[in-house]
Amino acid sequence: MDPQFLVIGEALIDIVARHGESAVEHVGGSPANVAVGFARLDHPVLFVTCLGDDERGDRIRTHLKHRSVAIVDGTDDYPTSTAQANIDESGAASYEFNLFWDPGFIELPASVHHVHTGSIAAVLEPGGTEILGALDRGRGQATVSYDPNFRPSIMGDIAAAIARIEDVMGRSDVVKASSDDIAIMYPDLSLEEVIARWLDLGPALAVITRAEAGVSYRTRADSEVVTRPAPPTTVVDTVGAGDSFMAGLISGLTASGLLGGPEARERLHTALAADVESAIARGAACGAMTVARAGAYAPSLDEL
Repeated sequence: MDPQFLVIGEALIDIVARHGESAVEHVGGSPANVAVGFARLDHPVLFVTCLGDDERGDRIRTHLKHRSVAIVDGTDDYPTSTAQANIDESGAASYEFNLFWDPGFIELPASVHHVHTGSIAAVLEPGGTEILGALDRGRGQATVSYDPNFRPSIMGDIAAAIARIEDVMGRSDVVKASSDDIAIMYPDLSLEEVIARWLDLGPALAVITRAEAGVSYRTRADSEVVTRPAPPTTVVDTVGAGDSFMAGLISGLTASGLLGGPEARERLHTALAADVESAIARGAACGAMTVARAGAYAPSLDEL
């Protein structure tokens, strides 16, 4: 099937070290997780990434193929990227990265009507500049979503990283970040001020996930921030939860006709909170199912 969604960003091996246990390796990377999430929700997806010519790269290729994700793999001379996830007693994850990102020129198939990007790939050069070019070229045919997935340990100077993040936001229709992200990025701003700042950059919908406190969001056409409580769940770990939420959110917005090309963009820019509520609910349901399992589990539509 021709790709409906295009995802651009890193795929890597997560080396998961749980409290008191030996490390275990899993396929990961925020954009890779979102691509799998889209495929699991029955959206044909093409994933542009960068893998090494090694055993870990082959493992990622097999993982994506088995989950119906088509890939464009900018294989280079570097080893496949890794991220060590250290899981503490509460189930929260912290990360250490060894990442290489150079996808080259990014083609957008004519069938693509939504582009998602995020995480380290959007700020790490030389690939970050290639992403900006792809978003500019794709705007006439596709809507755009973005999750900065802020990782100060590898994104370098925080002020420079935020400037790039906000540059990408200005090219996006939907932006989503976690409360942990904004606590680092904007320590002196309230949640409402952060959302207003993002919407002023150009997006039509800004969303902040807040773990057990739920999710807060606002559309450009509304003046008030809405908070939805988190669905009941049992937390095993939080790995991939934000990516699962993002996949569900974009899937729901697409199903509602609010993403998927220039006409959908116009509808999203006049949408009210009630118009995006079902998409927020789909994202929250996906995230709740992910945290209830170990690793970056992606639920299917049938499970939802």
